Amino acid sequence: MDADIDLMAHLMRRAGFGATRDELDALVEKGYEAAVNDLLEPGPARAMPDDIIRRYHVDQSELRIQGAGAANWLYKMVSTSAPLEEKTALFWHSLFAAGERKVNNLKTMVSQIDRFRRHGLGSFRTLLVELSKDPAMLYWLDNNENHSTAVNENYGRELLELFSMGIGNYTEQDVKECARAFTGWTVEAAEYMTLRSTKASIWPYGRVSFQFEYRPDDHDGSEKEFLGEAGRFDGEDVIDIIVRQPATARFVARRLFLFFAADEIDEQGERLVEDMAATYFDSGCEIRAMLRTLFLSEYFRSEAARFARVKSPVELVAGILRITQEFQWPRREIWEAAQAIEYMGQELLSPPSVEGWHEGSEWIDSGSMVERVNFGADHLGNAENPGVRACIERLRTLNGESMTPTEAVDHCLDLIGPVHASDDTREALVSHVAKDGAVDLSNDSAQERVAEVFSLIASTREFQMA
Repeated sequence: MDADIDLMAHLMRRAGFGATRDELDALVEKGYEAAVNDLLEPGPARAMPDDIIRRYHVDQSELRIQGAGAANWLYKMVSTSAPLEEKTALFWHSLFAAGERKVNNLKTMVSQIDRFRRHGLGSFRTLLVELSKDPAMLYWLDNNENHSTAVNENYGRELLELFSMGIGNYTEQDVKECARAFTGWTVEAAEYMTLRSTKASIWPYGRVSFQFEYRPDDHDGSEKEFLGEAGRFDGEDVIDIIVRQPATARFVARRLFLFFAADEIDEQGERLVEDMAATYFDSGCEIRAMLRTLFLSEYFRSEAARFARVKSPVELVAGILRITQEFQWPRREIWEAAQAIEYMGQELLSPPSVEGWHEGSEWIDSGSMVERVNFGADHLGNAENPGVRACIERLRTLNGESMTPTEAVDHCLDLIGPVHASDDTREALVSHVAKDGAVDLSNDSAQERVAEVFSLIASTREFQMA
């Protein structure tokens, strides 16, 4: 197995949703550090255009039907030229968890994901300010009910506990002062607007996205003492103090590590977290710089770091669809793919609680595993899918029309990964293929056999890991 291809595939699984073998070849030509730089500095993203999607999907234009937002986001994941932007948006959605089932406005939730795309790789300070003005978050955590005469601590508490510092790094009084600083930060009353309104939707009917509103007459502008500092603080002042804390740097570094590097942090991982925390301060709390430290580290590039995370349902589905290339044009089946993610335990735009999803091995149970295996088998086992056909054609071009069962399995593992199969897994795959003898790609039935090998690989433990 080519070491450069293997490393590049690892990078693209973690910093994106995987890549085809042709894409990996092109990236290897550029070199690893250049590939990291392209991921971190992608320029304007190219993806399936919204106007094309809306032409085929009324549901994704109106965004009134449950699941339409998830399907819309999945289009972006499988077609974007800037996969790290989408992967980082997924990270923040998981960390800054807000859900449509309470917000009850898909346009507002989709706008939140757009916000994560725009700011997710930039300054953490800017991101927290944007989050604190995000209508979905304000409504989700009740800051619309946070008044100078009746303080609601929900957002202030979660900002410190779950979004920036972690338990043990602040006091109950800090929570109260933080909440007071965010009084008056609220959601403008939702309205049904005409097309002549500056805030109208693209349709003359349906709900519009919520908007942020600051109400100075509802803000507590009195003296506050927060994390050892005193002043007439508002929300932005509080955020300025938060982002200066060493606990914040460590918190952000650990969460980035657990999402992009491994499901658990060992001793070597702890040293990398400290390096990332140092980068946080050196760079002025830039997420992009922290990820650069991560991706260029010896830890991340080591063989031990590969296949050390269980793929989330989103990662699994989006990764398979990037291989199969089924959605080069809008198709109704995107809805079914988005539903499959939900059946596997991850309902996009509707995390189960403010804690987001419990990841790692908790993604896997008997029910979700059946869904994962079936989805992979259905899509990678379909020889009519453009990406599967391309893999079969590559096999024929590089290896001739006839292969032994062992050669067929090894080449298939290489093409849709490369996948590191254990000896037992590889032996089982070879044994299955060998039942029908050598693989002759000159006939259609043999091409179906190759597609079947792809579907079997998708059912393996190794394929479920990133």
